[in-house]
Amino acid sequence: MNRLIIKAITRLQTPQTADDRGGVAAEYGVLLAGIVGVVAIAAAALGSRIGGLFDAILP
Repeated sequence: MNRLIIKAITRLQTPQTADDRGGVAAEYGVLLAGIVGVVAIAAAALGSRIGGLFDAILP
């Protein structure tokens, strides 16, 4: 995971040619998919607790 982050930061700091655009877009897509996955898992795990909290506040 650290290598992926370092690679992404390095790519952001270096100028890119037209040939690298697709690869960079794919890397951002993979990062975005990972973030969405983590958020989905967290929402599924905490969904009932959050629902109970709202039910206690707003009966």
